[in-house]
Amino acid sequence: MTAFSTLPLKPALLASLETLGYADMTPVQAESLPPILEGRDVIAQARTGSGKTAAFGLGLLQALDVDTIRLQTLVLCPTRELADQVSKAIRKLAANIPNVKLLTLCGGMPLGPQLASLTHDPHIVVGTPGRVQEHLKRGSLHGGGIKILVLDEADRMLDMGFSEAIEDIVSRIAKHHQTLLFSATYPDEIRAISQRMQNEPVEVTVETPHDEVTIEQRFHEVDPAQKIDALAQLLVKEHVGEERAGHALVFCNMRRDVDAVAEELDKRGFSALALHGDMEQRDRDEVLVRFANRSCSILVATDVAARGLDITALPQVISYDIAHDPDTHTHRIGRTGRAGQPGLAITLCTPRERPKAANIEEMTGKPLAWHPLKVGAPRGKTLHLAPMKTLVIDAGRQDKLRPGDILGALTGDAGLKAETIGKIDVFATRAYVAIQRDLANKALERLRVGKIKGRNFRVRPL
Repeated sequence: MTAFSTLPLKPALLASLETLGYADMTPVQAESLPPILEGRDVIAQARTGSGKTAAFGLGLLQALDVDTIRLQTLVLCPTRELADQVSKAIRKLAANIPNVKLLTLCGGMPLGPQLASLTHDPHIVVGTPGRVQEHLKRGSLHGGGIKILVLDEADRMLDMGFSEAIEDIVSRIAKHHQTLLFSATYPDEIRAISQRMQNEPVEVTVETPHDEVTIEQRFHEVDPAQKIDALAQLLVKEHVGEERAGHALVFCNMRRDVDAVAEELDKRGFSALALHGDMEQRDRDEVLVRFANRSCSILVATDVAARGLDITALPQVISYDIAHDPDTHTHRIGRTGRAGQPGLAITLCTPRERPKAANIEEMTGKPLAWHPLKVGAPRGKTLHLAPMKTLVIDAGRQDKLRPGDILGALTGDAGLKAETIGKIDVFATRAYVAIQRDLANKALERLRVGKIKGRNFRVRPL
């Protein structure tokens, strides 16, 4: 293990790392941070959960000149969810550096408020390629002062068809800049992009295979007509144990199947929600909040929509449809078994999908763990309630509202114990707090008659 304190970082960054409890670097940080801090181009193979965001976040903050009011760093991400996650991580690292202006610019959001925010140049922009390209074309975003360009999850951006947008963005920003490219896989297209955009990059390949001990994989061959019954059966404790029942991420390959599966699970009494790209952004935000704070137990999603979803203690992942390719399968199973926690990855495979299973077996070089599954008749509706319930407060960062203010109101005037309060998420104009289900109505009543930070805000259940 190598300590962050061995790096020539600003005292403010070392203080933030200490506050966050980060003492030692992960393998990807230990290998990529020294060349990043030297100003070298870096191409790094790093999966979600490897610590890559802190690696480039520390690098860009170390190079930042706060007194120069111009855009100095651009971070491109494949999805809004990942961009939000990256922005939050960088803000935490920058907590001890005054006056850092970071903007998140993504498609699916109104252009007006973004244009208003851009009347003064930010120091850092995190965004999706399409929207960033639009702002550069309009002249609302100025790329002439960019010192660092980060391509995060570059393989996924190419999968989503952002190749041309990225090329156009690079043509519109400062010619001489440092390029940091992070990708979970190294297909030929990534190598080609690196050759075009990078100058003698340092190559970092940290194999962080998911610990075989922490993730158990099970493959079940099922008849297509029995798939939904098999899924419902696998979500109850008789099949996966008490500790794993009721909190799962379910992957479907098609958006229409996401909706159909979530609807059917809901009819059977499960607390299930759908997540895919056809949904309004606010609805997607609220679904992610509810799943992360345990007020929704089962999230049914496409691979793209689930990108950027960061939940440490997710006990199981289920592939309702087997992934199209082995890399996607690896990404899926990597959502569970995080931070040393045990995880279970279940894959349902129809006879026609056997060739896809064979591809996974070929990539891993190990036989797949096939388990027989006797699918019983569907049960009658049995309620499987989520442990928490979410309350929405119609106020957020724009009202100077912080998680501590909400926690203080609930444990103070509302009289709740801290352990009955779950995750608190504060957005620009609203905030979400998870409350233990049996206490949610009490918390709602108390917040409605009481005050948060000396003010009355509208509060409602989600």
